[in-house]
Amino acid sequence: MIIHFALAGLMLASPPVGRIATPEQRVMAAASDFFAALRSDDKTALAATMTEDAVIFVHDRTNPNNTSRVIVVPLADHLAGWEASSGDVDEYMFYENVQVDGGMAHIWGPYSFWVDGEITHCGINSLSLERINDVWLVGNTSFTMAPPSECEELGAPDGPVASAPLP
Repeated sequence: MIIHFALAGLMLASPPVGRIATPEQRVMAAASDFFAALRSDDKTALAATMTEDAVIFVHDRTNPNNTSRVIVVPLADHLAGWEASSGDVDEYMFYENVQVDGGMAHIWGPYSFWVDGEITHCGINSLSLERINDVWLVGNTSFTMAPPSECEELGAPDGPVASAPLP
């Protein structure tokens, strides 16, 4: 099933589980928890939203000649770098495509990434989630990194966006 929603990953507080009617809504709530942890001042919160063996794939096109290079980052390395980072971080994503099949889910859509109120890059996020003991966790995140000059063409949010209410 494909669901089209415009949600801000960081703006949506997870509703009580009893209020979430569909598997797609549970997956979107888990993704929103991931983005809330990303934004949190608690630099250890991100680990609780991801599987222990999660991997991050960065498809970086921000270099001057616009060629793509893929960087593969194991979760432990990502978390170590994240805990050492500073600055006010925001990431906004439109959840354009949400698919769920049993204990596997996928969310796809454009995003923008901000540090201290300035956009640093944007692109397309691809989040793969796994249901473990009835909890959805991010097992893989792949994303393109494009320069701010390409954000409008990609349809990336230009800042905070209103989230759609869950039933």
